[in-house]
Amino acid sequence: MSWDFCVPVCVGDLVKTGGINQYVVQDVVSPKQLPPYISKFKAALRSQGPLCILEHFDTGYSVLQHCNSAERAVKEDALELLVQVVSGLAATLPSLFVSTSVSAAERKENLNAVKMSVYLLCKLTETLESESHRQSIITAPGKGGKKGKGGGEGILQWDSERETVLQALVQLLQLDIRSLWNLSLVEEEFISCVTCCCYKLIENPTISHVKSKPTRDGIIHLLGLLIKKYNHLLGASVKVIQLLQHFEQLPSVFAQAVSVWSTEYGVRAIIGEVIREIGQKSSEELAREGSGVKAFASFLLELGTLVPELMMPNISVLITHLEGESNAMRIAVCEVLGEILVRVLYGDGLDESGKADRDRFFDILQEHLHDTHSHVRARVLQVYTRIVNSKALPLCRYSEVMELAVGRLMDKSINGVKSAIQLLAAFIAHNPYSCKLSSADLKNPLEKETAKLRDLKEKLEGKAPVAVIKASELWAAMEPELLVTVRTELEPTTEDEKEEEEEEDNREEEDERATAVQIAQYLRINKYRNAVRLCVRAHSCFPESEMFASLSTLNAETLMHTLALIFKGTDDDASELSQNLPPTPQKEGEGEGEKEGEDGELKKQEMLVQYLRDTETFALQVERAISVINSMLYWKTTTVVQEAVQFCVTVCEFSVANSVSGVRKMLPLVWSTDAAIKDAVVNAYKRLYLNPHGDTIRMKAQTLVDSLSELMMDASLGTVQCLEEIVQEFFGSTSNLQSTVVQVLWERFTGKRDTDNLHRRAAVLLLGMATRAEREVVLSNLDTLCSVALGEKVTEDFLLARDTVITICSITDHVRQSKGAPFRLPQDHQLFTCLTQALAEGVVMEDPYWQSFMEQAVRLIYFLAESPDQLCSRLIQRSARLLIDQVAEGGEVNKDASQMQDVSQDSTEQGEQVNCVCLAQLLALCGCVAFWQVSHLERSVSAELRRRRGEREEREEKEKGPSSKAKQTANESTMEEELGLIGASAEDTEAELIRKICETELLAEENQLSAFLPLLVRVCSSPGRYSHPQLTTAACLALSQFMMISPSACEENIRLMFTVLERSALPVVRANAIIALGDLTVRFPNILEPWTQNLYARLSDEVPSVRQTAVTVLTQLVLKDVLKVKGQVSEVAVLLIDPEPHITSLALNFFNELASKDNAIYNLLPDIISRLSDPERGMTSEDFNTIMKQLFSYITKERQTESLVEKLCQRFRTAKTERQWCDLATSLSLLSMCERGFKRLQECWECYSDKLTEPGVYQPLLSITAKLRRGAKPQFKAQVDEFEKRLTAVHTRGLENVESPEMDAENPQEGGSAEKTIMRTPQPARGRSKRGQAKPSVSSRGDGSFVTPQRSRKSKKPVITFSSDEEEDEEDAVMEENETPKVTTPIARTSRRARLRN
Repeated sequence: MSWDFCVPVCVGDLVKTGGINQYVVQDVVSPKQLPPYISKFKAALRSQGPLCILEHFDTGYSVLQHCNSAERAVKEDALELLVQVVSGLAATLPSLFVSTSVSAAERKENLNAVKMSVYLLCKLTETLESESHRQSIITAPGKGGKKGKGGGEGILQWDSERETVLQALVQLLQLDIRSLWNLSLVEEEFISCVTCCCYKLIENPTISHVKSKPTRDGIIHLLGLLIKKYNHLLGASVKVIQLLQHFEQLPSVFAQAVSVWSTEYGVRAIIGEVIREIGQKSSEELAREGSGVKAFASFLLELGTLVPELMMPNISVLITHLEGESNAMRIAVCEVLGEILVRVLYGDGLDESGKADRDRFFDILQEHLHDTHSHVRARVLQVYTRIVNSKALPLCRYSEVMELAVGRLMDKSINGVKSAIQLLAAFIAHNPYSCKLSSADLKNPLEKETAKLRDLKEKLEGKAPVAVIKASELWAAMEPELLVTVRTELEPTTEDEKEEEEEEDNREEEDERATAVQIAQYLRINKYRNAVRLCVRAHSCFPESEMFASLSTLNAETLMHTLALIFKGTDDDASELSQNLPPTPQKEGEGEGEKEGEDGELKKQEMLVQYLRDTETFALQVERAISVINSMLYWKTTTVVQEAVQFCVTVCEFSVANSVSGVRKMLPLVWSTDAAIKDAVVNAYKRLYLNPHGDTIRMKAQTLVDSLSELMMDASLGTVQCLEEIVQEFFGSTSNLQSTVVQVLWERFTGKRDTDNLHRRAAVLLLGMATRAEREVVLSNLDTLCSVALGEKVTEDFLLARDTVITICSITDHVRQSKGAPFRLPQDHQLFTCLTQALAEGVVMEDPYWQSFMEQAVRLIYFLAESPDQLCSRLIQRSARLLIDQVAEGGEVNKDASQMQDVSQDSTEQGEQVNCVCLAQLLALCGCVAFWQVSHLERSVSAELRRRRGEREEREEKEKGPSSKAKQTANESTMEEELGLIGASAEDTEAELIRKICETELLAEENQLSAFLPLLVRVCSSPGRYSHPQLTTAACLALSQFMMISPSACEENIRLMFTVLERSALPVVRANAIIALGDLTVRFPNILEPWTQNLYARLSDEVPSVRQTAVTVLTQLVLKDVLKVKGQVSEVAVLLIDPEPHITSLALNFFNELASKDNAIYNLLPDIISRLSDPERGMTSEDFNTIMKQLFSYITKERQTESLVEKLCQRFRTAKTERQWCDLATSLSLLSMCERGFKRLQECWECYSDKLTEPGVYQPLLSITAKLRRGAKPQFKAQVDEFEKRLTAVHTRGLENVESPEMDAENPQEGGSAEKTIMRTPQPARGRSKRGQAKPSVSSRGDGSFVTPQRSRKSKKPVITFSSDEEEDEEDAVMEENETPKVTTPIARTSRRARLRN
């Protein structure tokens, strides 16, 4: 073979005349003639083998040239033939390489075959890949999701052929084909041909998909071979960077590829090359669009996850990006550092270099917890979470990182807050300290162990040596031998000894004291030669020292004298020296073991104390985090709430102090409308309380009851109601624990197991929750409940009796919402016998818990008893008789119960004879009976009347029987109308009957309740005579309950109730009165409407609890549309700056809810501003700004802003004081000013221009222009700048010096109108005396000149009205006179003031 095949740069180069002995394509076959040539190629392959490519190369080249126009079958056949040729070469070449007798011609022939077949296969593969990608774009799924016809099949076929091509190339290149080339130097063009094919395939958008994994793996392995065997390292690293910049799907692919190349193929340098290329990218390059910064970041993240240990040597190159602008690169580098810390630099086996790197990386991460970008902060927190979960965080850094994590809870970013909560939860779950984290529990052990350590140190410091030999005795023993050594050292020395002495002379001496101590130590351990040499050298080092002064004359006598002085010491410093000297060698061995034991014990104690301190610090940080995270349970962001709930569960599992507070606080979230939050809370409680651990069912049941009982203790009524929702679900499920849990609860309640009263109360309440799922739990054991809790010992524990009554209530129809016949018990049932006896006896007792029991007992009687009114009547009579008997025992004559009213009044007049507490309890009982009597009539009796009417109608329908269809069809509509009318009429009749009973019968003379109403009125109206707090409170509450009975009772006593509300000295009475009046407002709104102002007045009560109650009640009334929203809402706005945080949050909640109503706050704002800026209120400007900033945050619509601008500008005319001007200007500056609002502000220039000389008006208006200028368009910005110049000119020179010349110049088209406008504009307030002097000229013009100036705009503006303005006329005693402006213009107001002065 005389020619060589050279791999061309371009496909077309092969048809051109090449160099000497270079192969040139002779015959390019047309597309139509290709099939027979392909057939010849096949036949040749079968007969000649893979070397047939030498003769049929032109056929393959023709297919490549005409690939776009050739038939698909031809291309498929050509690809298959080329794959077979390459595979055949891969099979035949190994024998050639083994053979030792291979001629040069044969090697040349095989080399040309390899280059030809690989070239054609790679180029054809690239062409088919491009065609496949082009077809996938053209035949992309349309609306119906159907692919174009004809393209899909080819694409699918090519997807399967890619793997075959790659396998053939891998098989060939795995061989050592370099021996085919001279000197084994493979030409670069051949390698580029294969790599270009690989990179073309890797550009496929679907290469990262799971279905493309075989193709992806084939490409990675083929490139790995080229990198390892064919010197493609630098080319691959450059290509990786280039492709990452242009293809977003490749980061994960190349990360996998680089990790495979570095591990399986051992080419670790590829990581360094790629990372170096990325590290050399400047911030300016990465900031440019299309720089691929996101792809680089993703690539680093993936690579760090796969091979962190190989990235560590090159990490310093990447750290430079932490100072760059790209937050994506900062995140990637921090993630890589985290992977290295978790998987490389962890554990105690690190050397000093590894520890230094670890500490440096941790310092970098801690710095970026304060990164300027929120995503970086959040990701760093997530990195720390992974580190903590992997237990790779050094113990010494726990406290510092924990402190930073707690600080990140205040992050402005939601992701940052979530990540901080997750990190804190990980800290607690994987803490190395204790499974129980409570600072209170750790305090005592820490103090105890600290005291023990202190005692141990004092013991060791004060311990004297067991046996001490005097220094003089020891000197006498060593003196002969020492003298010999001194004389020997003073003799002339040899050169070797001189060198040795010079080496010793090189040691630096600290001071003469330390040198003396060292000499004494040498003498004690019998190193005399060292001691003598050091003593001689010390004289030259410290010539002025008194200790070595005698050595100025160096001889044996002076040297021995100096050594004796150092060893024995003087009487003064002997003891001091002995502290620094080691024990004598003669006695050292005796105390060595004891000393080592004591030192070991001291070290252990120090470690224990340090451990307890670290644990306490950690627990305190966790407790601090709990208080912050608990407040996040009611955030609006669902994901934050979910993380907070999960954190509360974690801290509760580790028994952290105050952890139960968070668990209880999240309990009301079971009513959340967000299903995700509700499920999170329910699952949290199931995990904490309803999934007990234990070996047996009995133990699990006891554990469950214990945990639920702990939660029930001291729980509020709201907490119990929320817990019912969760526990009811447990008892409603099919669990084998239910029966055992119920059994354990009954055992605790009945006292079969020794339990305290708190656990008994919790048990009976839990039984009530179980009853909601199964009524028989309580109904079948009603006698047990009565005998245990309501029997003879009921007066000993009214709280247990109250909780028992609550449990029994769970079997009533009111709780279970039954639609059938009402479930009631006869009056003589044991339950009511026990209840009435307990209530009556409790009236004459002074038990603080009797009233709560009484309220629940009366409620149960009305829910469950037949004819409860009769039962309660007898109860009141019996209670009154017992009270009379108690008075009689004190000396009063016993009287008949029929004279009960007189007796009660007489007894109360003689205060020393009646027990005020008992009388208060009797009045409370009467009020409770009155309330539930009304409720019984309107709910139970009314519902029963409707039920009976419905049954009667059904029965009548059945008795009538079916009528003819024709007649039924004819009269169907008429009958429905009649039935509807009859039903409505019947309901009205029933409601009228109930109202009549309430109006005429409940307070009639023959009714028991009527006897107490005069007494209640008398107690409430005479606070001086009846001053007992409990009596006053009970009487006020009972009177309000009596007023609920009928409108007449309400009207007769409403004035008294408001008098009590305003003048009572007891805060609890005022708070109760607010609640009662709120209920009365709902029941009788027309009667209470004139008194609305008095309710709002309690918002300024001096007692916080009263203000809190008032804002809660008014919030409910306003939001439920019971009260009209008027200007008095300004009193609620004042509470936004209340010193009590809870009241502030309630006021904020009020406005948040009010903002959901259409235009409510928008309509109220002008009136609120007027009322708050009233000089008589005396509110500071800071408080006014705080309130207005919150209220204006609800104004979001441009139309509202525009209207408010005009409304507020018009109020400048009626403002009376400079402070009011400033408040109006401040309000304008707080609006989110829009372009339309700014135009309206310009149009109202004459309203406020005369006030601009005041800094309090000028500065806020100037701030408006600063806000508008940000991001404004050039044209609008010019208008803002012009307006600002106008403001500044008037502020600095005054309106009269600016307007006349400038306005004429600016508005020449307006002619004289501008002049008139200026004449009408009022002067600043500081010129009042001038206005008074100008009175004659003003009056001479007539009233016609005192009109509001007309604006220059010709178009008619819409009239803006506020609902609050329209409603002001409806109030009688609400609006004050000074809040309704009487004068319409400032000029008229000036004239009026002048007339008043005259």
